[in-house]
Amino acid sequence: MSTLQQIAFRAGCSVATASRVMNRTGPVSDEMVRRVRRAAAELGYRAGSRSGNGRPAIGVLIPSITNPVFAASLSSIQNRALHAGHSVLIAQSNYDPAQETDAVASLLQQQPTGLILTLCNPERSLVLSSALPPTVLLGNLPTARFTAAVATDNFGAGRDLTEHLLRKGHRRILFISGHFSASDRAKLRYLGYIRAMETAGRQPLDALEISFVNSLEQLDLSDVVSKLNPTAIIASNDLLALGVMGALRRQGLSIPRDISVAGFDGISLGFLAEVSLTTVEIPDGTMGAAAASLLLDMAENAAPPRHLTVPYRLRPGGTVGDLTIQSLT
Repeated sequence: MSTLQQIAFRAGCSVATASRVMNRTGPVSDEMVRRVRRAAAELGYRAGSRSGNGRPAIGVLIPSITNPVFAASLSSIQNRALHAGHSVLIAQSNYDPAQETDAVASLLQQQPTGLILTLCNPERSLVLSSALPPTVLLGNLPTARFTAAVATDNFGAGRDLTEHLLRKGHRRILFISGHFSASDRAKLRYLGYIRAMETAGRQPLDALEISFVNSLEQLDLSDVVSKLNPTAIIASNDLLALGVMGALRRQGLSIPRDISVAGFDGISLGFLAEVSLTTVEIPDGTMGAAAASLLLDMAENAAPPRHLTVPYRLRPGGTVGDLTIQSLT
């Protein structure tokens, strides 16, 4: 079995430096970190948390375990990690930036090989103050601190979905989202909506921000629908879109006859509704597997951090009506 002395000799550094790199206990230059990790990988040395079955572990932070999007990502991460001989430690932030720090701290106590994080906003996250092992953002764009990331073009997705509704003759389109402070992905989708509306010469509406974690069964949109009279609503994710549809139906409105609805993610529940949901499919399982592969490559092979962009696909469904046809009849 390889030792820290062997790693230090191979990397051309002191044992103390090798120990700081492997145990993340002090400042070391990026170049030295790569050299020590590469030496450890070549010698077959592994440090980090070990689960009850003796496997090293990677830590994963997600906003919510109840959203099918993150469940799909977790499944792919776990499959990839298992194939590489790792277990997975899971924490959730409940879409609360303040809870992120505690959640990551609990993961770090287990000394994971590395972290996969979906943050509310990586530019403002208090996690920035922590000394972190190799880390990959999942769903967030890379930052100066977090240069490894796997994400889709949420701005482009918001723009394309809005353009689809505009082509269907919709002019008053309302964007409903969880609080933007809880999800930079939702904010980017809204900014894409604004771009499409302004390009089309239409006035974008202010977004309606609600809590991601409140019960969608209690959602009441009667006041905002009466006040703004939108012909279509874009929800920042599919789970919220389904909640919006339920709220509209409780008002006695028909979808899409009275109002159209669209979302993002492409979760399977959207297929199971009486009318299939118009959505932007985002391959969350593929993103999770890519994030796990990138993290393991960085942690075990000293690979450089990379930014991977996963394509999305617009999936038209029955929840969006075509007003151009109705105007001709």
